[in-house]
Amino acid sequence: MKKLIRLLLFAFLFSIFFLLVRSQLANSTRRGAPPYQAEDLNPPENLYDWMADWQRPDGPPKVGLQVGHWKNDELPDELSRLKGNTGSNGGGKTEWEVNLAIAQEAAKLLHEQGVVVEILPSTIPTRFWADVFVAIHADGSTTPIASGFKAATPRRDFSGKADKLLTFIEDNYQAATNLGKDSNISRNMRGYYAFAWWRYEHAVHPMTASLILEAGFLTNARDRKLLVYNPEVPARGIVNGIMDYLMFQGLLNSS
Repeated sequence: MKKLIRLLLFAFLFSIFFLLVRSQLANSTRRGAPPYQAEDLNPPENLYDWMADWQRPDGPPKVGLQVGHWKNDELPDELSRLKGNTGSNGGGKTEWEVNLAIAQEAAKLLHEQGVVVEILPSTIPTRFWADVFVAIHADGSTTPIASGFKAATPRRDFSGKADKLLTFIEDNYQAATNLGKDSNISRNMRGYYAFAWWRYEHAVHPMTASLILEAGFLTNARDRKLLVYNPEVPARGIVNGIMDYLMFQGLLNSS
């Protein structure tokens, strides 16, 4: 009897150990934002002056929704190193298909609120400006237990507004999707190529409040069910966050 108890205890401890190892493996093997380069993190100091007198263009609120990995084979030469980076997959879907479905649902909701929306592929128009830019991605891992969403702002935010946008997006996205918040923010996210306007012609204007969102894990059954079969749910979370931000900035018609 004692031998059986010892065996059961050993099996229990081994199971706990195995789950911990898999969790660590999930953190180290996640596939998300395209890999950054060190030069994408810190702009040269002598490029700041031209922004001093910048003013927002007249017009209704404008939002850019980038579909991560969409039309990746059309990236310009300056971003050729990212070609072939197709992102994650799951449920018979590639990442860009899932990202596109979410972006399209979000665009419909924003249009209904009188917001101008552009859905963008991997290639950002030259010095693209908007009140809000959200790069939509979906995570992946070699282990199915990895779950949750995460969002990040540029490492250097010249708009001074990205942190507020991040707060609104995180709060509303979590409320809409019921997904846990993944705290594993990588340098690939903070150094996302679309943020590096000093390095690339095809990048977001520095006065655009920007963030990148990993909407959930395509390799997790629960996350995948939401992302693949109910894209309107994550879309609603994104839109609610954007609308709260636009309201906070006084960019919505109160009438």
